[in-house]
Amino acid sequence: RFVGDPIDNMLGQERTLEDIARLRAQLGLDDNFFVQYYRFLEQAVQGNFGLSYRQGREVSEILLERLPATLELAFVSGALALFGGIVLGIFTAIRKRGMSSNIIMSVSLIGVSLPGLPSFGRGEVTEIGGWTTGFLTQSGLKALILPAITLGLYQMTLIMRLVRTEMLEVLRMDYIRFARARGIRSRVINFRHALKNTLVPVITITGLQLGSIIAFAIITETVFQWP
Repeated sequence: RFVGDPIDNMLGQERTLEDIARLRAQLGLDDNFFVQYYRFLEQAVQGNFGLSYRQGREVSEILLERLPATLELAFVSGALALFGGIVLGIFTAIRKRGMSSNIIMSVSLIGVSLPGLPSFGRGEVTEIGGWTTGFLTQSGLKALILPAITLGLYQMTLIMRLVRTEMLEVLRMDYIRFARARGIRSRVINFRHALKNTLVPVITITGLQLGSIIAFAIITETVFQWP
């Protein structure tokens, strides 16, 4: 209903009133909104998401066709965000008064420049048992870089700030001060004791946060013409 009456897109200009009435009855569009919505939910829980009025195909068929590309992009973006966010968060927490740390926190990873990379499309893909992947081809890997960075940067910044905040909190705890007083090396304190306790709440929140990558992927996919 948001995009208008699907009958206008499905029938040509030569349509008759009888054609319109027949198709509306066939698709169930002559029922009221609540009946249509209930019917959709009833079928959706069984894996049937109805018909795409634009393509004239089953929605579930289209989802299965496009799912490998979206999950592949989301996986790489999530891995980039998690790895980069944790590393940068630890760095900015340990060297909170350093110039490099202040620069990272100020610009929040602005200005990524990777010339010579494809800015649209998925590149060449390989099919493995009905699942398509670009991991196994050079053009597929190159095409993955820019959209993955674009999709992962926002989450990386959030994870970086979360790790930094949690680690600064842990480094102020009494057992860390006691470890320093005993003469334990800073590297051992930071990466064995502090980091272990820092990651407990971070992983919990990050798991929920990374789920939104799939939700936001549609914007990135549109910009980079990712199929």
